[in-house]
Order: sequence, then structure tokens, then C-alpha cells
Amino acid sequence: MKELASVNTVDLGGQLHGSVLSMVMDAGLLVQFVLLVLLLFSVVSWAIIVTKYRSIRKVNAENSLFLDAYMKCSNLADVLPEAKKYSSSTLAGVFRSGYAELVNFAKATQGASFRDRDDAVPSPEIKGLDNVERALNRACSAEATKLEAALGFLATTGSASPFIGLFGTVWGIMDTFRGIGFQGSATLAVVAPGISEALIATAAGLAAAIPAVIFYNYYLNRVKLMTLEMDHFASELINIVERYYIKG
Repeated sequence: MKELASVNTVDLGGQLHGSVLSMVMDAGLLVQFVLLVLLLFSVVSWAIIVTKYRSIRKVNAENSLFLDAYMKCSNLADVLPEAKKYSSSTLAGVFRSGYAELVNFAKATQGASFRDRDDAVPSPEIKGLDNVERALNRACSAEATKLEAALGFLATTGSASPFIGLFGTVWGIMDTFRGIGFQGSATLAVVAPGISEALIATAAGLAAAIPAVIFYNYYLNRVKLMTLEMDHFASELINIVERYYIKG
């Protein structure tokens, strides 16, 4: 009896001491396909995480530079060249849209003499803020949509990867038990290697999902803060337009 236990322990140890790569290579075709799908999810997720990190960092840097220039300008026409310099700045994008609508409205209300002067300051005879406000709201929504781009894939990876991995594990365990039925033996040395290979799919699913969930929540929070910043900037811009360029 002791000899049998000793033999089983040696066999089990020999099969479980294989590398993760060898266990992947020994897994069934369906488990390998699941692992390939999870690898693709993970690679794309990390590409999005790195790209989004660099993108948000650049937007924040340009927003700070644009705000510094904005605070130093004495009128809106002077801000426009600064806004054109920072193409990645969400605040500059909101300003460009609002200012363009303000200029277009001025052209429409003041006639042809204004139409050839894109850099002119809007006239104080302009009445109504609805057009400018709508343009600012559209710009805020467009900038927020750009910031949220690809975050949906991180959410999908975080929610679907564990289930995909679990599917591979369940299938691998089923395959293991079917092998046990063919061999007519249920020793630990026969069962353990198959189960360990199947559990790799669950581990891979969690490895893909965990960073995706963490960075999805992190980026979503950053986008919310940046959207709030755009809303505040748009409100301030409307107040300036109403205070200095609009007559009721």
C-alpha cells in the first residue's frame, strides 16, 4: 500500500511540475482556443490602457497650458489663436466651437461687412445665447465621447473574460472526466494534471479581467472629472459672452 502511494506521489509530482507553457500545450483544443481568445482580449486591453494613459496625460497638459493662456487674454478674439495651438485640449475644443458659433451668429446679424473677418470680436449687438449654449453643449458631448472611446472594450473584457475562462475550465474538466472513464482509473495522478490544465483557463480569464476592471474604473473617473471641468468652462464662457457681448 505504501509502495502504491509512493508511486502515485512520484507520478503526480512529475506531471504537475511541468511549466505553464507545457500545461497549455497539453490542454485540449477548445481550452487552447479559449486561452487564445483571452490572450487577444488581454493584449488589446493593455494596448488601450497604455494609449488611454498617454492620451489623457496629453489632454491634461494641454488643458493646463490653454487655461494659462486663457487667463492672460483680455478678450475672446485673443484666446482663439491659443485655442488653435492646443489641438488635444478638450477645453480649447469647447472654446473653438463656442467662439465659432458666436462669430457665425455675429455675421448673420451684422451683414456682409463682418463676414470676411474671422478674427473679429463679436459685436455687442448680438442677442440671445441659445445658439452659443447649444454649440458649447455639443462640443462638451463630442469631447467627452472622444475621451470615453475604447473604454467599452475594457468593460467588456472585465465582465466577459472570467466567464470565458470558466467555460474553458468546465470544458477541460469534462474532458478530464471523460478520459478517466476511458482509462477506468480515478487516481489523483490521473485526475490532477487534467484539472490543473483546465484551471489555467480560469486563471487566464482573471488575469485579463482584473487590470481591465481596475483601469476602466480609473479612466471613467478621470473622464467624469474632465467632463465636469468642461461643463464649468462652458458655463464661465457663457457668462463672459452674456456679460460683455450680449445685449438683452
